Amino acid sequence: MLMNKVKIDFENCYGIKKLKYEFDFSEERRAVIYAPNGAMKTSFATVFRDLSEDKVSEDRIFKNRETKRSIKNEHEVDIASDQIFVIEPYSESYKSSKISTLLANKKLKDKYDGIYKDIDEKKEALVKELKNSSGLKGDIEAILATDIAHDSKEFFKSLIRVQAEVAGDKKTALGDILYQKIFNEKVLSFIEAPDFQDKLSRYMKTYDELVSASTFFKKGIFNHNNAADIAKNLKENGFFEADHSIYVTADKVKKEIKTKTDLEKVIQQERDSILKNVDLAKSFDEIDKVLNKNREAKEFRDYLEENQGLLPELANLPRLKERLWISYLVKNIEAYKLLMDVYDKAKEHIEKIIEEAKKETTKWAEVINVFNERFSVPFRVLMENQEDVILKSSAPSIKFKFKESEISTDTNTDIDIAEKELWDVLSNGERRALYLLNIIFEVNARKELGVETLFVIDDIADSFDYKNKYAIIEYLSDISEHIKFYQVILTHNFDFFRTISGRLNIRTKLHTVKTDTGIKLVPEKYPKNPFTMWKKKLGSSEEMLVASIPFIRNLTEFCDFGNLENNEDYQKLTELLHLRPGTDSITIGDLGKIIKNVLKGAPDLPTKDQERSVKELIYSLARKIFSETEDVIDLEKKIVLSIAIRLKTEELLIGEINDDVFVLGIDRYQTITLIRKYKEKFPNNREMIKLAEQVNLMTPENIHINSFMYEPILDMSNTHLKQLYGKVFDFSAPKNGQTRQKSSPPVGTVKA
Repeated sequence: MLMNKVKIDFENCYGIKKLKYEFDFSEERRAVIYAPNGAMKTSFATVFRDLSEDKVSEDRIFKNRETKRSIKNEHEVDIASDQIFVIEPYSESYKSSKISTLLANKKLKDKYDGIYKDIDEKKEALVKELKNSSGLKGDIEAILATDIAHDSKEFFKSLIRVQAEVAGDKKTALGDILYQKIFNEKVLSFIEAPDFQDKLSRYMKTYDELVSASTFFKKGIFNHNNAADIAKNLKENGFFEADHSIYVTADKVKKEIKTKTDLEKVIQQERDSILKNVDLAKSFDEIDKVLNKNREAKEFRDYLEENQGLLPELANLPRLKERLWISYLVKNIEAYKLLMDVYDKAKEHIEKIIEEAKKETTKWAEVINVFNERFSVPFRVLMENQEDVILKSSAPSIKFKFKESEISTDTNTDIDIAEKELWDVLSNGERRALYLLNIIFEVNARKELGVETLFVIDDIADSFDYKNKYAIIEYLSDISEHIKFYQVILTHNFDFFRTISGRLNIRTKLHTVKTDTGIKLVPEKYPKNPFTMWKKKLGSSEEMLVASIPFIRNLTEFCDFGNLENNEDYQKLTELLHLRPGTDSITIGDLGKIIKNVLKGAPDLPTKDQERSVKELIYSLARKIFSETEDVIDLEKKIVLSIAIRLKTEELLIGEINDDVFVLGIDRYQTITLIRKYKEKFPNNREMIKLAEQVNLMTPENIHINSFMYEPILDMSNTHLKQLYGKVFDFSAPKNGQTRQKSSPPVGTVKA
């Protein structure tokens, strides 16, 4: 069922007091929302992310308020969690869970699974026995492969490597030793300690001397463990019950042994002559003291006392690991043989399938190609384990090649780099690009699976350079071509809002408006840029008329190739932006004449207000805008407020400074010059100084507007401008029954 409409109804969700809107995707499956910082962008995305993760939304500040979250389609059916995907600006930890779907080749996978079915059954049987023998509960395959082949993925390679040793070996006492008792973090911490190894070395030296001197045992060939195994095997095979006997040389005397009991007695005597030797016992006592430090050490000491023959093996831990696994395989020889038989038969077929899988051109590879070709980053992404993912359902793995030069096409100088090392050398923008790789995987996987999806895209292009921003826009365009994909693109950057709207020809362009009751989404007011609309409405909109003053002043400055001090139009426009001697006398009729001079074909202004003071009009409009309850984002209103704030501030400063000669001598940077003079004259009037400095920080960019740099004005919150306006005009109002003296500019010639 397609989402022709998405109806949202939020209340008390992460600071969104109330928001109700219906997205119509019946003709266009995307919408873009401009939301200045602090408006609602992140909260909006968080609500959708909650739904996608099956979480309950809330208001984290006003926790006692009831939260409402309704996201439905045109049939009033709730949109499912898997139909929502929120693309955050950046998430270092994000990895798509659907990547493997892009590598599936069903034909190869089915063939591989068919061969591996019997292998897996036999492998599971062996692994179960190995777990019992080793005492391990973790990934037996990885541990065995690491110990033997030094590669956790090479389980079968490890089994093949020890095949000859397993076939030629016999059951030994090592088969009863638990791997887990030795090779765990706590035991290894004291086994590998220099003190323990030093005492073990002395023990081994004494042990070797005793074995070498024995006429019963033979160093490296026949020791007490071998002897015990022989006694056990003879008994199990009924050797003595069949009236057979053996000869042994013990204590330099050759003896005939006719019973199992006599053999065990001889072995025990010879064993005791070594293990209970005074010097060896002394060495063991030294080891015993080392193993008396904590609970884990004591437990291991007890285990050694029960298996004292294990002690010599601890001198070579890597070899002990191998010998233990070989002993376990010998102990479970039947399960091992069954597995190796079926694997050997299938090996040739498996290798052919793996070669086919390596040659596959998968959709996973297509994603990597899209990323490498479109995004400007100092590395290339490569697929590492395609055949394992296709055939074994392994987790997909990528590797990186760091490029010596982004310009050169020669890849011979590129070097392998680990993801962590790569991460450390990338800029924030390049890290975000790497994050986008996972986003592309997720998007393509949803496309492959046919999942109808509403993408909520939260400032995805933030912190990117322009080249990569355009790559993102191009990719968003690709997403919109899929019939089951819908997009709500959020941004706090008006430049990106305008760019993506134009490049993707998005018709549903929305702005956020804060009200006392909540938030509204309203259609964008300016089709391309505000100046196009202002030109048409100079004669009908007072706000647009006033807002155009800085722009027309810029045009006058750009078009004048002479001395601006003698340009009457430029001087009058300057007097409307700074409080100068002629400011109060400039009328709407005067402004109309200037506009006609600068803008060819400009409309006539209304005749009824020709004699009205432009300054009075500015103050009147500012009062009206200030009283509006909605947090509107109209550009012209922000400019009107800014002009009014600065004029009133200069009016206050000039009146307090009360120095006509100084004021008339200012020929540039009037506001900051007045502030410096005020601070010099009234250093203790901190409240006024602070207010004037705020005005100088916030209003200049809003007033000195041009056709390329009006985005920062829109990005600024209207609330901040209104608050500043309120402070300035409140400061100039009468207080405590006193009447503030009205400040007027000194009379004289305008120089700037």
